[in-house]
Amino acid sequence: MLRYFVRRAGASLLVLFLVSIAVFSLFFAGAPSSIAMRFAGEGATRETVALVEQNLGLDRPLPVQYLDWVGGLLSLDFGVSFRTQEPVFESIVSRLPATASLALGAILIAVLVAVPLGSMAARKPGSLLDRTVSILAISGLSAPTFLIGLGLFYVLFYQLNRLGLPSFPSGGYVPIHESPLQWFLHMLLPWFTVALVNIGVYARFVRSTMIDTLRTDFVWFARAKGMSERRILGRLALKPSLAPLITLVGLDIGGLLGGTIITEQIWGIPGVGSYAVTGVLNGDLNVVMGTVMFAAVFIVVMNLVVDVAYALIDPRVRLR
Repeated sequence: MLRYFVRRAGASLLVLFLVSIAVFSLFFAGAPSSIAMRFAGEGATRETVALVEQNLGLDRPLPVQYLDWVGGLLSLDFGVSFRTQEPVFESIVSRLPATASLALGAILIAVLVAVPLGSMAARKPGSLLDRTVSILAISGLSAPTFLIGLGLFYVLFYQLNRLGLPSFPSGGYVPIHESPLQWFLHMLLPWFTVALVNIGVYARFVRSTMIDTLRTDFVWFARAKGMSERRILGRLALKPSLAPLITLVGLDIGGLLGGTIITEQIWGIPGVGSYAVTGVLNGDLNVVMGTVMFAAVFIVVMNLVVDVAYALIDPRVRLR
């Protein structure tokens, strides 16, 4: 197991190295003078821009600049925002709780709803419930996130508020340590905005893998011994069916923790995704590069966690 982990960790570090080269090449190596101009501010003279280039080390060879940049990343120094002059890493960390609340809550809702739906659909293939799960899966893959978010906003806030009925908050974020109830109420609609995209997909995934499991020899043997269908589903078929779902959920968590851009923008959540959008709109290079690398680290780390978890559940994976 240790050998497998070391091999997968080495591959993850290689991926991060390649991502860092791509990010540096795309954003940093292209036009050092434009970077210095953004940092110096509007109306800066050529002499000021040249001085900024020298202070930032932009006049040095690109390999040296890359090594300095990577060294800063390793020491958790992502630079400062050109616009606000605030450290990028500290800004990302301060926004991470909002993004984590959104991502983990949405995935939890999706899994808690999808696993029972998929299990019941697998029990009776071709039934009304099975067809409903298929429709949900297709709808989740087809419906844009912004459309789901705007629909929830229109029905559960605007229309309820217009009719004088109690409605959900229209957006924003309240830290859980300030008010757990307000945190929950403010996050409920954003959670479902993300969860509704994944529920059908997860349920369909569980349904497909469980049907395959129910056709195996050990399940037929359990039926022949008189084990009830409910115990077969709960004890024999559920665990093997959930193992592949770990991969899908882990990848989704990694991507969402890197920043749920659309959902955060719709509901006004000050998370990592909205911070990245602000950096793009302002041309704030350090913010864009910092959020990209931050998201890449989360995705790669979650891939590693998924691989290790899958190897623990299925020892055959370690032999590949």
